[in-house]
Amino acid sequence: MTAPLSLLADIGGTNTRVALAEGRVVRPDSIRRYSNAEFPGLEPVLRRYLQEEGLTGVEGACVAAAGPVRDGVAVMTNLDWTIDTDQLRAVGASRVAILNDLQAQGHALGHIAPQYLRSVIPGPQKPGGAMLVAGVGTGMNAAPVHETPWGRVVAASECGHISMPVRTEEDERLARFIATEGPHAHGFAGVEDVLAGRGLEQVHAFVTKERGARQDRKAAEIMADLAAGEAAARETARLYVHLLGQELGNLALIHLPFGGLFLIGGVARAMTPYFGEMDLTRHFRDKGRFAGFMESFAVTVVEDDYAALTGCAAYLEAGGKG
Repeated sequence: MTAPLSLLADIGGTNTRVALAEGRVVRPDSIRRYSNAEFPGLEPVLRRYLQEEGLTGVEGACVAAAGPVRDGVAVMTNLDWTIDTDQLRAVGASRVAILNDLQAQGHALGHIAPQYLRSVIPGPQKPGGAMLVAGVGTGMNAAPVHETPWGRVVAASECGHISMPVRTEEDERLARFIATEGPHAHGFAGVEDVLAGRGLEQVHAFVTKERGARQDRKAAEIMADLAAGEAAARETARLYVHLLGQELGNLALIHLPFGGLFLIGGVARAMTPYFGEMDLTRHFRDKGRFAGFMESFAVTVVEDDYAALTGCAAYLEAGGKG
């Protein structure tokens, strides 16, 4: 028998991906992308999609939203949309759920094909052990993943807004720079301010200022310069990987993900080719007398663009709890 159809959506700041799933299996041929700028909210996107697919309704609907979810309502961080369960029921779904995008990625773990998983820090991965998914892209956040007798639980967080890691005198100077200079300065240097896309831009601005001539460059331009071997871009990448390793190490000690730490997001994926050369492993394990203990954790980059959709499908199939 064919499993009931579910409607899935992965809502980013710029685009929304929509798809259908049979049980927890996403139908690859059903995935469509829509520009958010063309719609006043999510409901018209879903109605357009169902019309194009020739459907009048679905059994379930689950969406992943790039923003905090509270009491079943998602407020997008980089988009003027508010999403609630009534909008999902309005398109004919009887079983509905709204997840933070990192939560959806957490529910996808274990359901991602091996070819989309790239090991960047070797280590053991205990079956059934706690896991952690960390997203580094337009923003930065992480979510712990726990298996319980009642099913998988993926806790929401907003850890991208805690204080940036400070390990060296250079880090201290960077923290002061982030807190006081530039269009995003607000008197506080957070993790997202140095690791998200705009964070990479701020790190580059700091590096070039310290070199004597500040440059304000977009993240894509910095990555292009890095690929070309330009000196300031390489110095930016060195400092960025140091900060990323420090913060991932902090999160590993907080959550103890013996089942693995999984890194997602466009910035993380763009920087992946440089992790070995810039020694991400050393920065990750730089925890003093706990350096040896840090060998307990493996870090893997997820290269599946549709993992959040898979997570939404798995969440609904598991009963929509946790």
